[in-house]
Amino acid sequence: MTISLRAIEPEDLDLLYRIENDTTLWNVGTSNVPYSRYLLHDYVAHATADIYTDRQVRMMIDDEQGQTVGIADIVNFDPANRRAEVGIIIIQACRRQGYATATLHALRDYAHRVLHLHQLYAYIDVHNEASLSLFQKAGYVTAARMPQWLCDGDEYHDAWLVQLLF
Repeated sequence: MTISLRAIEPEDLDLLYRIENDTTLWNVGTSNVPYSRYLLHDYVAHATADIYTDRQVRMMIDDEQGQTVGIADIVNFDPANRRAEVGIIIIQACRRQGYATATLHALRDYAHRVLHLHQLYAYIDVHNEASLSLFQKAGYVTAARMPQWLCDGDEYHDAWLVQLLF
């Protein structure tokens, strides 16, 4: 499986809008509020693509034919400790086809070779066995269980902290 990571373009706004406002995804990340098209347009227009300025890098995931299959994030960049949080969303129609695995490998290479990070990490709901398995297959190790770390709007869930050390 070959994917490519690229900068977000204005043409990606509709897909970005759909993903960011998909309430079924809010329980797998730290965001649980809707984003306006204006706010997302403003983000795309003003993001510098400099991790030291923005403290994050958001990229689109394209398949071998150039079709966009998801979004990859490196966020919460901590330059002093050379670490960042990683997140990926693969659109529903493209899940379970190897794109997430290929994306985690591409993010690993980018973070290590280009950004010179020491580690990547992610928080995964303890009930999300598919994500935990995905990250473990990509070399991440379970470092800690974080009690009541994620809220789905109604209740709190424990989360696994997983890390990939270079």
